[in-house]
Amino acid sequence: MNKSCIDPFRSCLARLLEEEHVACLITDSLWHFTRSVADEAKLELISSMIKETKAASGVIYNTFKELEEPAFLAVSQDFHNPFPIGPFHKYFPASSSSLLEQDQSSISWLDLQPVNSVVYVSFGSIAQMDEAEFTNMAWGLASSKQRFLWVVRPGSVLGSEWLESLPKGFMDEVGERGCIVKWAPQQEVLAHQAIGGFWTHCGWNSTLESICEGVPMICSPCSYDQPINARYVADVWRIGVILENGMEVQEIEKAIKRVMVDKEGDEMRERSKSLQEKVNLSMEKDGSATKALQNLVDYILSF
Repeated sequence: MNKSCIDPFRSCLARLLEEEHVACLITDSLWHFTRSVADEAKLELISSMIKETKAASGVIYNTFKELEEPAFLAVSQDFHNPFPIGPFHKYFPASSSSLLEQDQSSISWLDLQPVNSVVYVSFGSIAQMDEAEFTNMAWGLASSKQRFLWVVRPGSVLGSEWLESLPKGFMDEVGERGCIVKWAPQQEVLAHQAIGGFWTHCGWNSTLESICEGVPMICSPCSYDQPINARYVADVWRIGVILENGMEVQEIEKAIKRVMVDKEGDEMRERSKSLQEKVNLSMEKDGSATKALQNLVDYILSF
């Protein structure tokens, strides 16, 4: 069977690749012929990535040792010369990493809000959603009765240029407790005393930036590493919650209140502040990130 199936399977897979994108092949180990066919089609992206990383002289990680030490120690057994020198953004001014024009009016609006009273909502520079999800987001924010700063990136809602899909009556409902902008200076926003929570897609940069400012998270992961990051936020570090059932109005309202109003949210905020302290310590003279950076410099100069 393994010998006879190679050509028919190759033809079948080729047809599939012509019709649509195939990201990976999941197969039973008994049918070992599938591996060679998948390799020919260049399907196991992750396998190739790991193979090439293992072949590198060293690996630079955008993290710090204390944040995920058990996992870091585990992968360090397979990858040469690890350098956990992150968070990267701490080495550069906040404005230097922005790809879009930042709306500074969001900071002026935050200056008028009470401490820990605002939910910051942003799903990064790539994620998109349909009109129904956008509508549910809007009513979930309104139903929570909490203040919010909402980044709606132009083109992020399918079929809309910007705010055309906002439901009727939404702005009248939220009034002055809501602020919507096209893009915000995220690091500056997260560092603002008015921010009490961050509703995020859980990309690694956003996750790290939130940790660095001690802000608990509401997680709506989409793809790539985001579901894993969200699980760490909710279940390992316990500094946030995950919207398990997608963009349902009641679920959104409940999650926002858990973080912003309930005692559980206060406990998340305390743990977030504790992680923030660990970040700061890692960046000091004798901290783990500083030592890792010096080790990296010494390693490069040794060639």
